[in-house]
Amino acid sequence: MKNDSLHICNESRRAFVLGFGAGSLLLAFGLPSLALAADKPVAPPKKKYGGEGTEHGLRDDPHLFVEIAPDGTVTVVCIRSEMGQGVRTSVALVVADELGADWSRVKVRQAPGDELRYGNQDTDGSRSLRQSFAALRRAGAAARVMLEQAAAAHWGVDVRQVKAGIHEVVDTKSGRKLGFGELATKAAALPAPDPNTLALKSPEEFRYIGKGKTGLIDGLDIVTGRAHYGIDTRLDGMLYAVIARPPVYGDKVASFDGSAAQKMPGVVKVLALDSTPPPSGFQPLGGVAVIAENSWIAMKAREQLNIKWASGPNANYDSVAYRAQLEAANRKPGQVARNDGNIDQALSSAARRVTADYYIPHLAHATMEPPCAVANFADNKCEVWACTQAPQEIRNELVKVLGIPDANITVNVTLLGGGFGRKSKPDYVVEAALLSKAVGKPVKVLWTREDDIVNDYFHAVSAEHFEAALDGSGKVAGWLHRTAAPSIQSTFKPGIEHEQPGELNQGVIDLPFAIANVRIENPAVEAHTRIGWFRSVYNIPHTFGVQSFVAELAHASGRDHRDYLLELIGPDRQFQPTAKVGFTNYGEDPALYPIDTRRLKRVIETVTTAAGWGRQLPKGSGLGLAAHRSFVTYTAAVCQVEVGSDGKLSIPRVDIAIDCGPQVNPERVRSQLEGAVIMGVGLALHGEISFKNGRAQQSNFNDFLVLRLNEAPREIHVHMVAADDHSLPLGGVGEPGLPPIAPALTNAIFAATGQRIRSLPIRQQLAKAKNVA
Repeated sequence: MKNDSLHICNESRRAFVLGFGAGSLLLAFGLPSLALAADKPVAPPKKKYGGEGTEHGLRDDPHLFVEIAPDGTVTVVCIRSEMGQGVRTSVALVVADELGADWSRVKVRQAPGDELRYGNQDTDGSRSLRQSFAALRRAGAAARVMLEQAAAAHWGVDVRQVKAGIHEVVDTKSGRKLGFGELATKAAALPAPDPNTLALKSPEEFRYIGKGKTGLIDGLDIVTGRAHYGIDTRLDGMLYAVIARPPVYGDKVASFDGSAAQKMPGVVKVLALDSTPPPSGFQPLGGVAVIAENSWIAMKAREQLNIKWASGPNANYDSVAYRAQLEAANRKPGQVARNDGNIDQALSSAARRVTADYYIPHLAHATMEPPCAVANFADNKCEVWACTQAPQEIRNELVKVLGIPDANITVNVTLLGGGFGRKSKPDYVVEAALLSKAVGKPVKVLWTREDDIVNDYFHAVSAEHFEAALDGSGKVAGWLHRTAAPSIQSTFKPGIEHEQPGELNQGVIDLPFAIANVRIENPAVEAHTRIGWFRSVYNIPHTFGVQSFVAELAHASGRDHRDYLLELIGPDRQFQPTAKVGFTNYGEDPALYPIDTRRLKRVIETVTTAAGWGRQLPKGSGLGLAAHRSFVTYTAAVCQVEVGSDGKLSIPRVDIAIDCGPQVNPERVRSQLEGAVIMGVGLALHGEISFKNGRAQQSNFNDFLVLRLNEAPREIHVHMVAADDHSLPLGGVGEPGLPPIAPALTNAIFAATGQRIRSLPIRQQLAKAKNVA
């Protein structure tokens, strides 16, 4: 990181006692504030990594806490949310390695949502370790130094004579030893060392960092059912609520009759929730809530509600018509986002001109654990328990609707059964708080699978239009790309009709190709439903379009796709694009994280070599390639497919390579890439949310399909490209594996069948495929 200096201090005695109790070493540490990216979001106040323009995500200095108890147990408090990515493990192992802790004696505790104490706690943008690795190391090192100082004072020797080993401090001259727990009380009384004096361990001394040998720190609890997810929260006297929400975004309750529901045994209250007109931001959609003694009664009573809905501005939203609108917008010049050279001249003088259009529909997050929250409003205070990625956003929204000060709100963060960006939006927590206030008891709001899919913050639908000018040898002399999609910012502010800078910087502005004449345009389009962050965000449609079009150009030029792509990337160089909207770069300093074509080419070369690119395959089989840079990390994928004459698809193998810089926890990197392949294949094959008369047409896993076992790749091979420069900063891991999967898969289908798929999902077109290749 550019500035990894660290402020370290002992907590106040009051905070010490409140946090962990006497006899422990408690160390607080924080990351310095980092420079904000070029464009600030218009709303909400401080999110995130590109959906609405980018801030760094560290508005205040985040704080983490390390405890060493008298029995030697080391507890690391994790300020990021755990949703399957292994962040609790990775945070703990970094601290433990620098400290010298025995992993078997390390525990992790989830921090409550408290921005004043911890700083920004949003878990998004593949940045949990990227932006805290140096601080985590320094925290462990500071604790180690304080233990050494305490031991030296105890023995009355020079501190240079003692050295921390594995969970103990040793007098190097006499051989005397003291365990970490024996030193915790004395170490806690010492002033923290100057961070500039801390000596961090060399990579050769690491026992956990980069080794991938620790396993999940809470894995046993998760697989044995002891782990606590949002849906597991139960309080004494708690009631259960479900809500009939508007069927169309912007509709509201005109009238309702809840008498039949109210008469059902176990039903406590039926009441209306105020609607929030578009743009609704993080506030609930409104509707009619049923509060009951258990969830089954609440759901059955909801079926008895008689509601008349007043139509809002999106009653005519239709996916077929909207796609035509997007594609029509792409046939005209749009707002220019990047303009290099003279594209008009390049196209007019081209030896050959190639044009193609691509389309990706709305997607739903469909996390395995639907949104769920418990709230207890009492004595003008509110405490909530939620599976959330953004605890501070919960506090912000509750302050608005409850009219109580931030200090009166407590947010407890549970495990998340998946997140993917959906649980960055706290509307479901606000619902629970409002209902708890209404009945004066704790209330758990449950979302059914249908509630979740129909009322999601959907991933943006997108149309991508390309025109390329080829010279006589088939090289690209000009590149025109128009991208039309509703912006995430349309959910927060009226009048937003263009993709925002952070969105355009996800695979469009940051085009890594050596082309002299490039123009990127962004036509204006309106949104008609809630649009939200989704794993990898706009990289998904942009990469599908770019990497599919490159494959088409290679075919049009009679060239091998791999060779053509490498040639298009051009010579090794580091650069940042000159764009009219600015280069937001996922909120990172371009000097530290430039676009590096050497690294992009390395993952392509690695994955194609591993997959046996160029080998002969049987008729009806093919290999497809795609590569991309996102979240300052480089990935490339090769899919192998087999397509029968009946259009039946199987995927024998997928290879995926990643260069994310130094790898803190390789086991988790591998797991994230495997998960990205599965998710990417599933979305490409089946992912679609469509609308008719304003209503989502899919509602459960029977019509919004997730990948079935028989459809999954039979083999997934992950290739982690080692950083040849250990001074490189860390890149993201959770999201970069997803974007190249869909285009690699469709490119493979073309290689196998000769059928070019330009529209997702694939399943709608497979029946047309014939293995003619």
